[in-house]
Amino acid sequence: MLSFETCNAARLRRDPRYDGRFFTAVKTTGIYCRPVCPAKQPLTRNVVYYPAAAAAEAAGFRPCLRCRPETAPFCPAWNGTRSTVARAVKLINDGALDECSVVRLATRLGISSRHLARLFERHVGATPQQLAKTLRVQRAKRLLDASGHTMTEIAFQAGFGSLRRFNAAFAELYGRSPSSLRNTQKNPGLRSRP
Repeated sequence: MLSFETCNAARLRRDPRYDGRFFTAVKTTGIYCRPVCPAKQPLTRNVVYYPAAAAAEAAGFRPCLRCRPETAPFCPAWNGTRSTVARAVKLINDGALDECSVVRLATRLGISSRHLARLFERHVGATPQQLAKTLRVQRAKRLLDASGHTMTEIAFQAGFGSLRRFNAAFAELYGRSPSSLRNTQKNPGLRSRP
């Protein structure tokens, strides 16, 4: 993870070189953003930085509807430091936890589930399950924004096991239903500000 000072300077400059390398969480709003977010800059004392979107969500923050963190490039600070974590992230991104357990994923990697949890805590700042959930929601959000598919089709294409889990994940993360987010995209004047 980059230092607080480096992240803060990049955020204040809206430096595109740092897009995807960290996420800014605003304590007063409960929202996390990309460093290039065009929204009004929060006070430095109100921000916390996370190396991954999943870590911000694990800490209770929800994604910004303006800068859309799900579109940020995935260039985490730990890249290359642990090939096991990189392989796990790739497998999770390919849907390994959509139908299987963390124990089974750890077995595929040749380590215990406890060791995998420790590696994720150290390098990602979130559990494998939280990363999988974040990736599913991000896939679904992109499908909501870019396609005309039904909610059921989007839920299953994004890796959710049921429409109920899909709706619950959006309600938990965004505080609203997926269909209301789609309506917000169609009517930009309804968009909430971070």
